[in-house]
Amino acid sequence: MKRGGYWLVLIILALAACGEERPAEVPLPVLASQQAEYQNALVATQGVVRSFDNPRHYWIEDEDLNRVEILPQEQIAPYLGQEVRVVGRFGLDNGRKLTLERLETVEDSP
Repeated sequence: MKRGGYWLVLIILALAACGEERPAEVPLPVLASQQAEYQNALVATQGVVRSFDNPRHYWIEDEDLNRVEILPQEQIAPYLGQEVRVVGRFGLDNGRKLTLERLETVEDSP
């Protein structure tokens, strides 16, 4: 491969690495108070999974009751009562909602 070819490969690899969107770390109180700033943004946040029966929906909340609904419901439902860290797309469609991309439980610290 010619010298210019190596540079082209390196540039392509660098651009590909830059293409992955990183989530903004946003605590629930910030999502609640500055929600318009995060419309359609990829965010990471955490809270305890709660639900309501009629109509059935799930959300995460902190100790101050800052909340965001989590979708799809079938992915969050098994974690009811647990503290989780979620990454997803935030939106304001009839309330604060986050569409999951990743979810992990938060282990209690001893």
